[in-house]
Amino acid sequence: MESSAAKYCCDNIHNHESSSQSQTSTCMQKFRLYETRSNFYMIGRDKSRTYWRVLKIDRLDPSELNIREDSTTYTESECSELLRRIHEGNISTGGLRFVTICYGIVGFIKFLGPYYMLLITKRRQIGSIRGHNVYAVSKTEMIPVPNAAVNSSIADSKDENRYKKLLCTVDLTKDFFFSYSYHVMLSLQKNLCNNEPGQVLYETMFVWNEFLTRGIRSHLQNTLWTVALVYGFFKQATLSVSGRDFKLTLIARRSRHYAGTRYLKRGVNEKGRVANDVETEQIVFEDVPDGLPAEVTSVVQNRGSIPLFWSQETSRLNLKPDIICMCL
Repeated sequence: MESSAAKYCCDNIHNHESSSQSQTSTCMQKFRLYETRSNFYMIGRDKSRTYWRVLKIDRLDPSELNIREDSTTYTESECSELLRRIHEGNISTGGLRFVTICYGIVGFIKFLGPYYMLLITKRRQIGSIRGHNVYAVSKTEMIPVPNAAVNSSIADSKDENRYKKLLCTVDLTKDFFFSYSYHVMLSLQKNLCNNEPGQVLYETMFVWNEFLTRGIRSHLQNTLWTVALVYGFFKQATLSVSGRDFKLTLIARRSRHYAGTRYLKRGVNEKGRVANDVETEQIVFEDVPDGLPAEVTSVVQNRGSIPLFWSQETSRLNLKPDIICMCL
């Protein structure tokens, strides 16, 4: 077990928040999905509704993931005009139809048949870290990418449906959280010192959907349309001591490497990953209005299985003593 503590002065935190305001304004936080017979069109906008972007997903090739991002930044009226022209250009095949509102792409997945798109369709705010909102997933939806006309028979096969049901057993509404403008997969210390681009952040050990987003990230070379889900625990409370209010935040991040049930995952694997590695962080900061200087303290602790090659037999723990009937 290792622990480290760091306390950052008011100026460092204030400078970090000032630089992150531009990041908050440039990330997209709400999306609308439309469809034609040949394409999905995802329209994303920033929180302040100052710009709109368009993502085009091909629906005619069931075996390949073809995604193209429009490099143009639109205003609201320009985006509405673009959608009108797309609708008119596809009138003969049904036009442009609204599908759903969503709050980010969890990823794309393929089993035996077509690709599926995983979307967050409802979210709820569970806290904030110095002006950066943190959300939990309230509802998700899995949408087949190809249209029904080009879908193969495999899409409705017994094995395909079994794999889809297995994926649906993962309840993303419990123990998953994300943020658009704060890297919740990293500790506060690393956030203040990190200068890496967003693409690399998905490849850290605490981003649960790294594999699911790999296809779209490699196509677009950015992470504007996806959210990085962290699996673990997030809780925030406001407390008061000696007349001063402060926020206490507890975050636990579970590694995506070598994770599993207690008795099946033990020790270390051949890649040096220990079983069920968890990073726990406690953040304490003054509850002052966003943008004002504040002192912040972060304590990070790591735990995991004993880093040796070992295993544990479950049968040896299930002791069943003989039942002896005593006759009086």
